[in-house]
Amino acid sequence: MKTSFDWRGQRALITGASAGIGQTFAEMSAARGCHLVLTARRIDRLEALAAKLRATYGIEVDCIAADLAEPTAIADLVAELEHRRLTIDIVVNNAGFGVPGAYHQSDWVAQARFLQVMINAPCELVHRLLPGMRERRHGAIINVASLAGLVPGSAGSTLYAGSKAMLIKFSQSLALETNGQGIRVQALCPGFTFSEFHDVTGARELVSKMPNYLWMDAASVVQASFDALDRDRVICVPGRVNRLLKFIAKHLPDQAALGLVGRRSKQFRRLE
Repeated sequence: MKTSFDWRGQRALITGASAGIGQTFAEMSAARGCHLVLTARRIDRLEALAAKLRATYGIEVDCIAADLAEPTAIADLVAELEHRRLTIDIVVNNAGFGVPGAYHQSDWVAQARFLQVMINAPCELVHRLLPGMRERRHGAIINVASLAGLVPGSAGSTLYAGSKAMLIKFSQSLALETNGQGIRVQALCPGFTFSEFHDVTGARELVSKMPNYLWMDAASVVQASFDALDRDRVICVPGRVNRLLKFIAKHLPDQAALGLVGRRSKQFRRLE
């Protein structure tokens, strides 16, 4: 029988920690006695959060500015960890964004940066840090995916669902490879979550019209992740509504599920 995952005294690296789910992971991990390495582009926000967490919980918090859209960002980040002699026990791959609009209308440079952040960066980070976890026979990897990776892709933000589906499959394979090594792997698949994400993609006006029962707060999402990690569940879908949507998408005929998502896309994706 699996025991609860012990965060106390461990050190977690959280990407995209300056806001939203990433910031909440930092706050709730700190409350469990976990030391932190926070990374994002906005170093000022990281430092402000770090100061608060140090004062409140008496933990160690390091901040490293990084733009994960840069091809060398992960190598530079890991080199900085080694320079500071920081051993990472837990990785939370949370950094992400969306490229709004129709695929043919978007700039390829923006799409390439998206793929770098959403796929290349989390995979490389795990590849570089996993050997140490295996050697110590202890660790956890949480890849923040999305409900979008479990239902048919929608129009707009065209690569988003595909990138999240890749993270889910990656997490499943990784869980099998690390089975028996003392390492837990999770793909966290939240649905609509209150955060800055929709402000950045310019979809705030659209999604604000959606019913309240579709939304969760970041703290509830992170608590669901913690609970699933305790049970060693590889796929975590927070919230009953999201689990129902996953069930419907899985059991509807493919064409019917795609048509349903297609009719709803304009409610949560910018197409122009």
